[in-house]
Amino acid sequence: MAQDIDISRSAKLMNIECIASDLGLSSDDFELFGRFKAKVDPKILNKRPPSKDSKLVLVTAINPTPAGEGKTTITIAIGDGLNHIGKKAVIALREPSLGPTFGKKGCATGGGYSQVIPMDDINLHFTGDIHAVTVANNLLAALIDNHIFHSNKLQINPEAITWRHCLDVNDRQLRYIISGSKGKTSGVPRKDGFDITAASEIMAVLCLSSTRIELKQRLARIIIGYNFDGEPISVADLRAQGAIASLLKEAFHPNLVQTIEHSPVLMHGGPFANIAHGCSSIVATKIGLALSEYTITEAGFGADLGAEKFLDIKCRQHDIWPNAAVIVVTTRALKLHGQSKNDDLSKPDIDALKYGLPNLTRHIQNMTGEFNIPVVVAINAFENDSYEEIDCIKQHCQSLGIEGVSTNAWELGAKGAVDLAHAIVDVCDSTLPRNNFLYESAKPITEKIFAIAKRIYKATNVEFDMSALKDIAMIEAQGYGHLPVCIAKTPMSFSDKAELKGAPENFTIRVRKAKLSAGAGFVVIYTGSILTMPGLPAISASENIDIDEDGVIHGLA
Repeated sequence: MAQDIDISRSAKLMNIECIASDLGLSSDDFELFGRFKAKVDPKILNKRPPSKDSKLVLVTAINPTPAGEGKTTITIAIGDGLNHIGKKAVIALREPSLGPTFGKKGCATGGGYSQVIPMDDINLHFTGDIHAVTVANNLLAALIDNHIFHSNKLQINPEAITWRHCLDVNDRQLRYIISGSKGKTSGVPRKDGFDITAASEIMAVLCLSSTRIELKQRLARIIIGYNFDGEPISVADLRAQGAIASLLKEAFHPNLVQTIEHSPVLMHGGPFANIAHGCSSIVATKIGLALSEYTITEAGFGADLGAEKFLDIKCRQHDIWPNAAVIVVTTRALKLHGQSKNDDLSKPDIDALKYGLPNLTRHIQNMTGEFNIPVVVAINAFENDSYEEIDCIKQHCQSLGIEGVSTNAWELGAKGAVDLAHAIVDVCDSTLPRNNFLYESAKPITEKIFAIAKRIYKATNVEFDMSALKDIAMIEAQGYGHLPVCIAKTPMSFSDKAELKGAPENFTIRVRKAKLSAGAGFVVIYTGSILTMPGLPAISASENIDIDEDGVIHGLA
């Protein structure tokens, strides 16, 4: 079987100027980044605001296997499929992080003949956006310690600094460190640590800002810690928002690339949905809605994480709402949730698949019942899937009044997604979007957590550590209780325990701590044992990656 990178390299790329021209962009609306990448100027929205007639399609999934269920592949396939049947579609995706690329999950540009290209460029350094976020984050960290070193006029308490460094590589060694420990000239010794760049609040601010003015306003609101009297210190107090925004000058512009079948793709921002809000930028979404009939975007991991955050955070902040949701499912994920006894989930196991169907059912009912969004189920078919297994999923969807459509876009590209594209058009044309958030902004933070835990996860209780209750009380006392919550949780289960597969009930969610992200406009709630700096696996993807004498990279997958 051909590797994704080989398929990518065999594709014939169009000059990105042609892709931009087909979208209706003039040469003043974008800046070339080589022949096959470009940066789109967000000011295009001043001339062409989002169209009220444009449809927004949210792609999500069931709780995945560790390898993922091909959600990005299906998102790309939908865009290609819609363009193939004569619709005008734009795909809006997040940018890949180097953490998964060199770690366990691999690349994030789709697969087979449903890919975004140039695959190797995008999965490595791309246009430098994530590096810019990393540097901006760490500039702020440096400015904080420098302020303390030089007289500390703001009386920042070194023991109450909440801002951490970041790095776009999985490195468990840096989760907790002591910095400034080599004498007076090296700064003030204090507890410190690193998060992965995808979890940086600056990444969230970049993705949730519609304009550069809003970007600076959000940066200014970031709380970096507290003074000796317990009062919050902001980026505005350090007068650092201008410098940070300057580092994000180019990163604020969405990247324009293409699929193998030349559909336009806006790739911008890269927050993870298990530890952040998991959506690409609002600027990319709005540009898509301005330039197309259909904008196809994905939210990370399962619908209990990415989709919930997309709706309760991104849509709430920017007054958008999807016309339809696509839930991606695979036979292997269902068999995992059905506790298959086979070590190889690619082997047929109809009984385990049937036992796993409640996981899919709950995701469907959450989207249709809790959020009032019509759903199409996309069955991402693999070559080892049996007809009996695929038919079982379709029949199950039909019993719920939902259309389940099998697609083999990995093998056939757009032609393998035609039925799925038609199903999405039918759903979008028959339903008007309606905002239906899980909770009201005015509710206390604990009630918002309960709403998600009980209505989406189906937990019976939420248990708060004393430190978490103290965090929440402080956040509310400072006037931030109106913010939505961004729950950090394992993506492998509805619960906060990865081993609880299927559709568990009668369990308790444990909340360890809460952290204010005033710039992003949400409160991060940490559950279970979730960490914001992943570690590398025993055998990492990096072992298969190499570069030859001609500069050609091999082993990306």
